[in-house]
Amino acid sequence: MGENNQNKQKSQQPQQDLGQLLKVRREKLANLQQAGKDPFQITKFDQTHHTEEAKSLYNAHEAQILAGRAAVNVEGLSEEEAKDAINQDYNERREIMDASPIVVKIAGRMMFKRVMGKASFCNIQDLQGNIQVYVARDAIGEETYADFKKADIGDIYGLSGFLFRTKTGEISIHAQEMTLLTKSLQILPEKFHGLTDTDTRYRQRYVDLIMNKESKEVFIKRSQIIKEIRNFLAGRDFMEVETPMLVSNAGGAAARPFETHYNALNEDVKLRISLELYLKRLIVGGLERVYEIGRVFRNEGVDTRHNPEFTLMELYQAYTDYEGMMELTESMFRYLAEKVCGSTKFTYNGIELDFGKPFERLTMNEAIKKYAGIDFDEVPDTEAAKALAKEHHIEFEDRHTKGDIINLFFEEFCEKELIQPTFIMDHPIEISPLTKKKPSDPTKVERFELFINTWEMCNAYSELNDPIDQRERFAAQDAAFEAGDEEANHTDEDFLNALEIGMPPTGGIGYGIDRLVMLLTDSPAIRDVLLFPTMKSLDK
Repeated sequence: MGENNQNKQKSQQPQQDLGQLLKVRREKLANLQQAGKDPFQITKFDQTHHTEEAKSLYNAHEAQILAGRAAVNVEGLSEEEAKDAINQDYNERREIMDASPIVVKIAGRMMFKRVMGKASFCNIQDLQGNIQVYVARDAIGEETYADFKKADIGDIYGLSGFLFRTKTGEISIHAQEMTLLTKSLQILPEKFHGLTDTDTRYRQRYVDLIMNKESKEVFIKRSQIIKEIRNFLAGRDFMEVETPMLVSNAGGAAARPFETHYNALNEDVKLRISLELYLKRLIVGGLERVYEIGRVFRNEGVDTRHNPEFTLMELYQAYTDYEGMMELTESMFRYLAEKVCGSTKFTYNGIELDFGKPFERLTMNEAIKKYAGIDFDEVPDTEAAKALAKEHHIEFEDRHTKGDIINLFFEEFCEKELIQPTFIMDHPIEISPLTKKKPSDPTKVERFELFINTWEMCNAYSELNDPIDQRERFAAQDAAFEAGDEEANHTDEDFLNALEIGMPPTGGIGYGIDRLVMLLTDSPAIRDVLLFPTMKSLDK
């Protein structure tokens, strides 16, 4: 019994220690407030530089000021003489640099502190990185120094001072003024191990960004990717637009929508699953090249490549077809690799991907023939296709047609083989309700999906612009829904009306932005590239 109590006391000890540490931080804040130094009353700090900018500035200035000065020569000197020569050279260099000081103002979070009597060191981290700061009592004043010694890791400081290089070669700031801007009342994870628990990293992304440099770099690169996409499309005269998220008919994709109720109109509405149908309305209206980057919502499960809320980009271009979309996609992906990764060759999960070569092109039937040894162009009908499915242990539903079976074979045998960029073209009409038929074969449509690293990266069509054909396809989708397909589209009368007004021949495509970011940042899961991924509530 005594041993159990002892173990219980040991298990409670860390929690008690944590509680005491948190209490101390609040007491420090209270003392500051009583002394009229409440950091939360400070409204701004005028930064002049970030850490990496400051270091680059000093390096350039040093190279200019000390140009032509030879490195100290210690050849033939004793160890003691060499040490003295190096120190003398350092002092001379420091004196020269101090004669033309570079003063900077930076702000950031204190991640390390070492107090040594009348002088101390700390490390300040900002958006770009971190920098060492030399804090001397005589430079910042006795009162400020006394407050600094009581500071905690995680506190946010603004400081000004001049740049210098230490004897170990580290560019640092000699602080002249320091201001506590924010008092941290929580305790950051232990410095050397960071924040490693995945669930906590996703739930507390703000801590993850502080502790894990790699996470911050992923999201900075994500922003760069989206910026470069916009630059690329601007170069091709595309217009960025915004369309509704709350819709009465969530169409344009095979997915289950989230449903909600609009109180003001007393109507049930859905969150969009796609951007397609509204963007096509804009093509009808004469906006010849449009795109949207926006969130869509699909009521589906969560795995390494799926999140119910994700970022989709769709674009539509009048007077082109799916061949035009293939050229645009290949060019854009190559452009992004060069801009973001610095090369058309980069690695994902240890595998080199090459965006410099022309992307391979295979029809869906050619891919199945290549990887499964079955030529569906020779399969006469649905019954024969189902017989092949049974033979190859492919599960299907009674409602499935030959086109559905072809798609099931592709998913089973082909997707896992598609590592390098490959366009899969000419899908069965049954699985493509918004796509133009191929004139040479009306059982197929002018559609492609791009696969990289076994993932579907985008989906493109020569858009169906025949309103009569489109109505028939919608009717087939309605029937599929009645037969149990919860992801089937529904007839959209207003969209049909738009097509009857007249939509020009159009190429369209949708890209999963999150998967693209995963690929270009070598991230293993979609949650690693979403700042705040969907998580189950902790109180459930």
